Amino acid sequence: MGTQLALVTGASSGIGFSLAKELARRGYDLAICSAGERLHDAEQELNSLGAQVIAIQADLATSQGVEKLWHEVERLGRPLDVACLNAGVGTGGLFAETDLEAELNEVNLNCTGVVHLAKYVVRHMLPRNRGHILFTASIAGEMVAPRQAVYAATKAFDLSLAHSIRYELRDTGVSVTALQPGPTNTDFFHRAGMENTQVGSEGKYESEPDDVAKQGLDALFDGKDHVYAASMKVKTEGMLANAIPGSVKGAMHEKMAKPKDERIDEEANKEKATRY
Repeated sequence: MGTQLALVTGASSGIGFSLAKELARRGYDLAICSAGERLHDAEQELNSLGAQVIAIQADLATSQGVEKLWHEVERLGRPLDVACLNAGVGTGGLFAETDLEAELNEVNLNCTGVVHLAKYVVRHMLPRNRGHILFTASIAGEMVAPRQAVYAATKAFDLSLAHSIRYELRDTGVSVTALQPGPTNTDFFHRAGMENTQVGSEGKYESEPDDVAKQGLDALFDGKDHVYAASMKVKTEGMLANAIPGSVKGAMHEKMAKPKDERIDEEANKEKATRY
């Protein structure tokens, strides 16, 4: 059997780039996709690892982008053995104040684009009765997430989709795994406008993207339904997620996602009230 082919979306940086690197190290050729300008740099670095790399620039928040990507994958004329549906974006802030267009784009990329591409991937793999599909969800998909309400909802969607498709395919050779990272040291929080928060400046260092990718792919090839990745804190929080009341989860998440200057003002007001 020749070298196997893996598809990774959102592959120009962060967890997606780490997934692509790990797959290259495991001997896979790669089809990588991103809408960003860093895709070319990612392609060059992955080539240096010995993988044959096809880079496809496409915006998967649009139907045209998904169609373009899948057309290019089909043009390769090769069976797809692994698909990492990883592309995603987040927004931070109070729902009443965040930008509607940004959040609709978030839903289009994190949900609509995932359904669109997953449909093609599943229909491609089923006739061969083999393949592995990794959905990048999030621990946020099981949380009450004030100031990240839409992002958490999209990741709950991805998590449910992965679990349901996995069950449908349980008697086939196609396996599905949900990767659930916690805060990870990527540029996600910068792009989400959340650098001035506890989770965006401190908590993100709980996990490194290379560790998340390795644990995600280990779980995928072990046939597991999901994995919390990568730090022990994330794994513990994930295991406790369904046991903690929603109000407590909401308060915990709000503290992490609230801008630091707001937290400082609140603490100062509390201290002033105590004095008087």
